[in-house]
Amino acid sequence: MAVSQKKRTPVLRRVQPESGLIYGFGLVAVLLAIWITFQFIEPAPPRTITLSTGNPDGAYHYYGLQLREQLAEHGVDVVVLESEGSVENLQRLADREVDVAFVQSGLASSEDYPDFESLGAMYYEPVWILFRSGMQISTLKDIAGLRVAVGGEGSGTRSVALRLLVENGLTEADVYLSAQSGLLAADALAAGEIDAIISVAAISASMIERVLSDPGFTVVDLARAPAYARRHPWLMHLTLPEGVVDLARNLPDRHIDLLAVNSTLIGTNRLHPALRDLLLQAADSVFSPATLLAASDQFPSITGSDFPLSADAIRYYEFGPPFLQRYLPFWIANLVDRLKLLALPLLALILPLSRLLPPAYRWAVRKKIYRWYDEVQELDKSANADASADHQRICLGELRRIENELRDVNVPLSYAHELYGLRHHVELLSQQIIARLNINRD
Repeated sequence: MAVSQKKRTPVLRRVQPESGLIYGFGLVAVLLAIWITFQFIEPAPPRTITLSTGNPDGAYHYYGLQLREQLAEHGVDVVVLESEGSVENLQRLADREVDVAFVQSGLASSEDYPDFESLGAMYYEPVWILFRSGMQISTLKDIAGLRVAVGGEGSGTRSVALRLLVENGLTEADVYLSAQSGLLAADALAAGEIDAIISVAAISASMIERVLSDPGFTVVDLARAPAYARRHPWLMHLTLPEGVVDLARNLPDRHIDLLAVNSTLIGTNRLHPALRDLLLQAADSVFSPATLLAASDQFPSITGSDFPLSADAIRYYEFGPPFLQRYLPFWIANLVDRLKLLALPLLALILPLSRLLPPAYRWAVRKKIYRWYDEVQELDKSANADASADHQRICLGELRRIENELRDVNVPLSYAHELYGLRHHVELLSQQIIARLNINRD
C-alpha cells in the first residue's frame, strides 16, 4: 500500500528588523557623507557658453563658428556674438556679457583686467597696410594726408593703427581716418573712396584673400618691421614669401616683411575648468594645421598673450587632454572626475563601517536571545534557594512562559543554534524542577 506524502508547507523567512535598522543606519551615514562632500565639489559645467568674435567676414567670426561646431559634438552649445573687434570683446568680458572672446595681443594687460586668464595664442594676425597699385607708399609716414580705413571704435585694428601712427610722428589730425573694415573697406579702396587700409587680420580672412589675389592692390613691405618688433614685444616680424599665395601667378611677386600680433583666446577665472579643457581641445583641432604663416602644430601656443595662462591651460599644454576625456565622452568623463572626490571621504567612512556594522548586527541579534538568559539564570538560582513544592511550581510556570515566548522569536539561520541552545537550557531546567517535584511527592 502506497504511503501518501504530505505536502510540505513552505516556511516564509522574514527579514530581520535588526538587519534593516543597522545597515539602514550605515546607508544613511554614507548618503550624508556624499551630500556633505557634494557641497565642496565643483558644480557641473554649463551646457551653453558665449563667445565674442568680430565682424561677420573676419577670421574671429570664422574661427568662432568652427569652435562652435567642435563643442557641439560634445553637447555644449556656443553662442557666437559678432562684435567690432578686440576692444569691444575685452569690454564684454569685463562686463560679464560673454564667457570667452578672441582678443589680439598688445591691447591690455593683467593689471587692467586681473580676472582675465588666457587659453593661449591661436594664430598670427598680420598688420596689413594696403593701397591701390600705382600709389607710392613705402612707409607709414607716407600716408600723411591720405584717407585711411582703420576699423571702427572698439576694434583692435584701430588701436594698433593709432599706436603705429604715433610711432611715426603722426596724429589723427594728420590722417583722414575711416571706420570701414573688411570687404567693405576693400570695395571702398577699389572704388577710390579711400587711399589705404590698415587692417589686423588673419591671412585666411575674406578681405585679405581678395587683396592678395588681386593685382590691383599692393601690400606695403615694411622694411623696418624688425625695428617695430624690437621696440614692442607684442609685435612680431613675419615674412610673406614670394609666390606663397599663388605660385602660378607668383603672388605676391616679392618677399614682404610684415608685422603681426597674436590672436588669443581669453576667458575669466569664472570659466568652468572642464570647459577650459574642452575649448583647448577644440582649439587644438582648429588651429594646429599648418598655414601660410605658421608651421603645423605651432598653434595653439603658450606664448604671445598679454594675460597669464590659466592653470588648466598650463596643464593642458604640458600633459595634453585630461586622462578621462581621452577615452570617455565629455559629460561622463566630467562626472567621473567630479565624483572621484567622493572616494576619499567614502573610503574613510566605509572602512570603519565595514568593521563596526557586522559586530553591531551580531550584538543586536544575540541580544534577542541573551536577554532571556537573565530570567533563566534568576529562576535557576531561585529554584535552588527554595525547594518547596509551591515555589518549584511557580518557577516551572515561568519556564513554561519563557518556552512559549521563545517559539515566537525569529533569528537568522546562522544564529538558530543559539536560539535552540537557549530552548534546550530552558527544557533542561524544567526537567530538573519536575524531578524535584516528583521527589517531594514521593
